[in-house]
Amino acid sequence: MLLLEEQEKGDQEEQNRASSEDKSMFDDNHRKKTRTMLDYYSNLQDYYTEEEGNDRIIKRKKSRVLAASVATITAVADSQSEEKEKTAKPGGNPGSGQHRRLWVKDRSKAWWDECNRPDYPEEEFKKWFRMSRQTFDTICEELNSAIAKEDTTLRTAIPVRQRVAVCIWRLATGEPLRLVSKRFGLGISTCHKLVLEVCTAIRSVLMPKYLQWPDGDSLRKVKEDFESASGIPNVVGSMYTTHIPIIAPKVSVAAYFNKRHTERNQKTSYSITVQGVVDPNGVFTDVCIGWPGSMPDDQVLEKSALHQRASGGLLKGVWIVGGSGYPLMDWVLVPYTQQHLTWTQHAFNEKIGEIQRVAKDAFARLKGRWSCLQKRTEVKLQDLPVVLGACCVLHNICEMKNEEMHPELTFDLVDDEMIPEIPLRSTNSLKARDSIAHNLLHHGLAGTAFL
Repeated sequence: MLLLEEQEKGDQEEQNRASSEDKSMFDDNHRKKTRTMLDYYSNLQDYYTEEEGNDRIIKRKKSRVLAASVATITAVADSQSEEKEKTAKPGGNPGSGQHRRLWVKDRSKAWWDECNRPDYPEEEFKKWFRMSRQTFDTICEELNSAIAKEDTTLRTAIPVRQRVAVCIWRLATGEPLRLVSKRFGLGISTCHKLVLEVCTAIRSVLMPKYLQWPDGDSLRKVKEDFESASGIPNVVGSMYTTHIPIIAPKVSVAAYFNKRHTERNQKTSYSITVQGVVDPNGVFTDVCIGWPGSMPDDQVLEKSALHQRASGGLLKGVWIVGGSGYPLMDWVLVPYTQQHLTWTQHAFNEKIGEIQRVAKDAFARLKGRWSCLQKRTEVKLQDLPVVLGACCVLHNICEMKNEEMHPELTFDLVDDEMIPEIPLRSTNSLKARDSIAHNLLHHGLAGTAFL
């Protein structure tokens, strides 16, 4: 028993000694982990403290840059004010205080600067802009009040001549806006905006002056010129309808689908119509723009303001000559379209064709001079009437100024004419047409080419 007690006591002491060693080892590990964690948190705190310091430094730098920018802008504004004050005094140099805004992309304007020089060759200028420099200057002067902009603190306004040049170049060449942008050293969106602004100004400022219905002495002169050329009295205009190709619209696609052009060209075509009346010199006196390309000529005529004026009696006693796509009316004179024509009817058709060719040739020059009308354009459908109206006004200005077209710009005009479902709208006009045909034949004024 004594031996067993001694052995149990020894085991108990051994166990206590092992436990104390384990405890001391655990305490040492705990102290090491605690010391490691404290070191980690201390380093982390130092990192965040350093980052906060960097943020403060960055903020101070930003504040300094902002203050410098404000100082620069203020200096520019003060400099411009001083320069403007100098220009107001005798001997001041106008325009010396202009500065570009700080964020404008630097683009080259070398091409336009070259064209704008007074010693630039006249033939080259006329080739690019379809008109002489004198005519171009006249247009700029008349549009100046409508399109001129003033310089601001951060931006120099685009000059009127450059604004007009961008628009006319775009209409004349039909170049994409990205190429126009590079040529004139302006942004693409700026060029698009300039084209619409100048076209709107042309329609509002120049159209009332250069595209108007003749009256008084001018109307008498038109009648005399047409009668001397054809022998047909009381003709006040030659009428024609052409189609302008467009990109398929997002709405009412079927209305703008041009079946005749699609069948002829073997390519899906969409278009809008332009109906115009011209005088003996090929100058437009009335235009109707924008009706869908699926409409035949007679329906476009019925929708036009010209038809409304005629219905009100403003065209009583006069004739507008049209092709076979128009109906015979009290004021619209068209050729005979039935089969087996008599000599008298053939001779009449030949003279009517001569008058009608005046309008067709005018439209051929219109499309030849303004190449943007020959292909599908980037202009939105709702903006097209403004652009097309501007083209007609510019055509009239060129015709009135006797601006000759370059032979390379000749355009072959092709438009399909469809005989209306109701070709005769007035029995009185039928009798009047027969009377005109007989008078032409008996007075030796009828055509003879058909023989």
